[in-house]
Amino acid sequence: MSRENTGSEHGRAGRRERGARNTGPLTTQLPRLTNRFAPVDILSPEQVERILDAAYALLETDGMKILSPRARQAYAAHGALVDEATQMVRLGRDIVEAMLAKAPGSFVLHARNPERDLHVGGNVVNFGPVNGAPNIRDLDRGRRYGDLEAFRDILKITNGLGLLHWQGGVVVEPVDVAVPVRHLEMYRAHIELSDLVWAARGVGGVQARDALALSAIEHGCSIETLAERPTLMTVTNVNSPRVVDEDILDSIMIMAEHGQCVVITPFTLMGAMAPVTLAGALVQQTAEALSIIALCQMLRPGAPCVMGGFTSNVDMKTGSPAFGTPEYVNAALATAQLGRRLGVPVRTSAVNASPAPDAQATWETSFSLWAAIMSHSHLINHAAGWLEGGLSASLEKIVIDAELLRGWAEILKPVEFGDDEIALDAIRGVAPGGHFFGSPHTLARYENAFYRPVLSDWSNFENWRDAGERTATDRALDVWKKTRNAYVPPPLDPAVREAVDAYIARRKEEIGG
Repeated sequence: MSRENTGSEHGRAGRRERGARNTGPLTTQLPRLTNRFAPVDILSPEQVERILDAAYALLETDGMKILSPRARQAYAAHGALVDEATQMVRLGRDIVEAMLAKAPGSFVLHARNPERDLHVGGNVVNFGPVNGAPNIRDLDRGRRYGDLEAFRDILKITNGLGLLHWQGGVVVEPVDVAVPVRHLEMYRAHIELSDLVWAARGVGGVQARDALALSAIEHGCSIETLAERPTLMTVTNVNSPRVVDEDILDSIMIMAEHGQCVVITPFTLMGAMAPVTLAGALVQQTAEALSIIALCQMLRPGAPCVMGGFTSNVDMKTGSPAFGTPEYVNAALATAQLGRRLGVPVRTSAVNASPAPDAQATWETSFSLWAAIMSHSHLINHAAGWLEGGLSASLEKIVIDAELLRGWAEILKPVEFGDDEIALDAIRGVAPGGHFFGSPHTLARYENAFYRPVLSDWSNFENWRDAGERTATDRALDVWKKTRNAYVPPPLDPAVREAVDAYIARRKEEIGG
């Protein structure tokens, strides 16, 4: 039985009824965030070059196992050494650097609402949600397999809280929908429930082509013209170490050929799928990512690409992935530093390995998020709702993360230091030993003077006790329910909705789902 369904949780439910907190859904969308801090560099220039030299040497002398014949043909056409018998592809440094020079250092993915276009690169910070979790969980219903209702609930809550800059892809796996047509229902939900940029499923050519077709319908253009105004991303992995399977490559190639964003993320867990040392894992991660960025540029020069980093460690006692660790922090900082040297945008994650939405989940996520922001990473995936090393999406964790993300958004705002902020007249207007509560300077500003939390409880102990002694996790249950129930999707042209439904109905009939 899951912890959420134990007797102690029923006791919590009783306290929830006695101590409801007056918290309503947020309706303001986080603005585009610019990082005003200098990036934290942990590698010396010499260390950066040593890692890159080793990554290029690995690609040239050992190579990647590329399981797609079409991808191997593309590599061969651009001078790579291809061994068809072993499916190994070896890329010289000159080839990779020539392709890398074609990749844009920044770009824009266009949302249905132009005010929510996704700017990738420079000093812009973007938050995205949990992705790829097979399970969904909340305090009321416990841990269970994901379904389409949970998928839609996550979109409603994250969009209702307004805390993300793109709405993700597979925010939880809807296992109640047949696998061959599952992606169609996910894409429908993205289009119906939000006007942010969304992500195509990162495995399979069918999934990529359907994403292109539906995005074209949503944006009122042809598939061919999407490349002039890209709208989609796909976040996908390498089968580390140094293998990329055919389904992943099909998705990557179709997206790249149509000018859509490919976020390529090697899955390099130190001690498992990569060397146990940080430097060695960074060498492998960089080589794997560069091999796919090069492929994208071979297929369509200028195609938007992002170098993903997911290097962390494992628990050497059990083999389980660990996230939010000191090793993860160092890997995230180093990955972004390598990305700056290479001139490509970088994706990291705000992850944790906690089995519950508790203090451990919060401190591990806080470490990860700090590293992602202070490294100047551009896309921060899994920033809301990730739990159990990615095995679960948690509705309470979305709200806990909302507090973290909104707090960081406030921290990133420029601090004003004009005469009004210096407030010398206000200081002079209060007698020594007095207070500023009644100062005209305070009264003119108090309503919007400070950050207002969505979850934090600033009550004194007695008031908190009398309201039911409810923890932040308990309070988060109320917030996500109110947010979900109050959510109103943005407008969608009825003709677009009809065309999306017709396309999905036709494809389901063709696929047989």
